[in-house]
Amino acid sequence: MLGLPGGVAKRVTAEQQKEIAKTAADAVEFGKFTLQLFRDVVLAEKAYVDLIVSDAFTHQTYYMGLVDEKNRPNFYDGRIRVVSPDGAEYALFDSGDYLDYVAEHVEPWSYVKFCYLKPIGWQGFTDGAESGIFAVAPLARLNVAESMATPLAQEAFEEMFTTLGGRPVHHTLANHWARVVELIYAAERLKELADDPELIDPEVRVLPTETPKEGIGVVEAPRGTLFHHYQTDERGVIEKANLIVATQNNSARIAMSVEKAAKGLISKGEVSDGILNKVEMAFRAYDPCHACATHSLPGSMPLLLQVRGVDGEIISTLQRDSDGSLHRQ
Repeated sequence: MLGLPGGVAKRVTAEQQKEIAKTAADAVEFGKFTLQLFRDVVLAEKAYVDLIVSDAFTHQTYYMGLVDEKNRPNFYDGRIRVVSPDGAEYALFDSGDYLDYVAEHVEPWSYVKFCYLKPIGWQGFTDGAESGIFAVAPLARLNVAESMATPLAQEAFEEMFTTLGGRPVHHTLANHWARVVELIYAAERLKELADDPELIDPEVRVLPTETPKEGIGVVEAPRGTLFHHYQTDERGVIEKANLIVATQNNSARIAMSVEKAAKGLISKGEVSDGILNKVEMAFRAYDPCHACATHSLPGSMPLLLQVRGVDGEIISTLQRDSDGSLHRQ
């Protein structure tokens, strides 16, 4: 369905609504199957559960997510809720106020900026209530929520938090469990929308009558909270834009996760494939996209790439300068 200013390009027909309803019913069954598979494969294996709750994959941080008026997860409407490491509500604000709460820190070793809670300030890569670092994404959305808006998802929500000791859950790998809960919610919500008569309403577009000057929007992308902020001139041409994507919001916690997992799992400098995989699990749980999180002017990033042999000796070097030129050694 092609989106246009003011709506969409084409209405949904009654026949298409029937097809959507069938797909939705199948999706609910798939969600139930996925949860049972997670129970059978992951939760039934003590080693997996021990890994999820291990200190190497645990951080006491703040959490952020979009909620409705009943503090249930919402993906495109509502207000932004932040809870502290002990689960208490720290903030609840409208999208237009995001700059009062979210700020970005720059480190010389990364092209990705590190978000933190502005009222607390940047305190470095540290855990706890005194640190302004927060997380977004599936686990964060469930941590800031008090319940789910659909029945099967609510059951899965309660099972997850009961099993892991209540809200909030600080175990990074629990993001995968949270994704299963959200999968069920999405399927149930699709079924609700598929049965809604408004879905086939012929009124699918209302043309804008005014030229906007400024727009701020917040949605919950699969990776987490996503801010878009635009300012335009009298012609509607964008003059200023600010995007804070989910990976930026998570970037400080991701850096902490990689460091903590590496220090907790690597012993005597020995890094087997299994250990490396576990360290990688620390950042894969966030589903990061460093391409969309990168900030660089003038648009070309200086880069130094070294290829080393099994003995650690440098075999070749590839360097890209700020002007985009490449050099090989």
